[in-house]
Amino acid sequence: MSTKAETDVSKLLGKNIVGDCVAVMNAMPAESIDVIVTSPPYNLKNSTGNGMKDGRGGKWSNAALLNGYSDHGDNMPHDEYVAWQRDCLTAMMRVLKEDGAIFYNHKWRVQGGLLQDRHDIVEGFPVRQIIIWRRKGGINFNRGYFLPTYEVVYLIAKPKFKLAAKANALGDVWEIPQEFNNKHPAPYPVEFAERCIKSTDAQIVLDPFMGSGSTALAALNLNRQYIGIDISKDYCKMADERIKHHIQQLQLLP
Repeated sequence: MSTKAETDVSKLLGKNIVGDCVAVMNAMPAESIDVIVTSPPYNLKNSTGNGMKDGRGGKWSNAALLNGYSDHGDNMPHDEYVAWQRDCLTAMMRVLKEDGAIFYNHKWRVQGGLLQDRHDIVEGFPVRQIIIWRRKGGINFNRGYFLPTYEVVYLIAKPKFKLAAKANALGDVWEIPQEFNNKHPAPYPVEFAERCIKSTDAQIVLDPFMGSGSTALAALNLNRQYIGIDISKDYCKMADERIKHHIQQLQLLP
């Protein structure tokens, strides 16, 4: 896909685009997206903590993360990772409408005795609220740590953003089970993406790290339009196949 000239957003609807998300977003018209729901790679292979340790030799549901992602090693030097994520958020803010918002799912961790609460990534962006996603489930082989059971969602909102009617009655702790039946090494559940999308009146939903397509499935369930981006050709193919099957299942419903 060419990124030398702006791409008509209508031509991207319902597609998963293979490419660097910053380049693709920079080729899109400014203020063309209603809401962004995404979860970037966490740079876990650069971790000194317990997140990638397994006392039984790696035989656990997330063992695929030990190999990184398709087309992304997930092991950048921290400063480079922060700069990359800030570039991503800057590109997201450019394409977001003045009443739009970003649901940016990330994970806090302790690295070398210091808390990484992602402040270095989101500093300067209009963070309106922090939502806790309590994932439930999980497994922990390290007796030096309690089982991690939550992730963090930064609601980064432009000035005119408002929640959908009655969505403000929702709490800021969301108990949603993890996704297990998925070949992607780090999927999030469709229910999580649905909670984000249906909390807004958004019609066009963007996920710059589409992965296996969970955000797209959530958008389809809610009759919204979606655009997905992922640097991995394999993951875009995985998402396309999953979406195709999902549409077939929806068409079978009475």
